[in-house]
Amino acid sequence: MYLPLLDHIDKFVKLDHDERNTVLTYLDCHKVRKKEHVLKEGQVCNAQYFIVKGCFHQYIINEKGVEKTLLFGIENWWMTDFLSFQSHSPSNFYIQAIENSEVISIDKESLEDLLIRVPKLERYFRLCMQKSFGASQVRIKYLFTMSAEERYHHINTMFPEFVQRVPQYMLASYLDFSPEFLSKIRAGKV
Repeated sequence: MYLPLLDHIDKFVKLDHDERNTVLTYLDCHKVRKKEHVLKEGQVCNAQYFIVKGCFHQYIINEKGVEKTLLFGIENWWMTDFLSFQSHSPSNFYIQAIENSEVISIDKESLEDLLIRVPKLERYFRLCMQKSFGASQVRIKYLFTMSAEERYHHINTMFPEFVQRVPQYMLASYLDFSPEFLSKIRAGKV
C-alpha cells in the first residue's frame, strides 16, 4: 500500500533505499469507509492524509446548515487542514470520504522528525503544497471570472471522469451553485 506514495515522492525528489525505508517507519495505513470523516469541525487536525485509493472532500457547513465543498482529493493527493495541523488549533473544516478509500497518514510529530531525518522531503512537501495552493488560486479565479455554466463546462471538459465520480450535489456546491441549477445545465436548459 505504500508504493503509490513512494512513487509520488520519486516524481519530486529521489530517495535512496535507506531513505525510503526510513519514510516507511513513519507512516500509517487506514481504510476509510464511504461517508466516514477523518476530520470534523472543532477537532484538532493531527495528521496529513495521502490518498492511495478513493475520493474525499473538504467542506464547511454554512450558517444555513448547507454543506459547501471547498476541495476534492483523489488518488495521489494530500488532504489536511494545514492551519489546524500547523497551529494545533480547532479545525474549521470537515474532511470526509466520498468513496471507500485507502489513505496513508502521518502525524505532525512524526512528520517533523521525518523531515529532520530525510531533509529531501522538505522539498517534496513544499512542492506539493505549492501545487495545492496554485490549484486553489485558479479555482478562486474561476469563481470570480466565469459564469456558473462556464465553470461546469470547464471542469467537465478538463476532468470528465471526476465529474462522473462525485455526487452531483457536491459538484454543484464546489462550483458554487445549487444542485437544481446543475440539473438545468446538464439538461441544456441554461
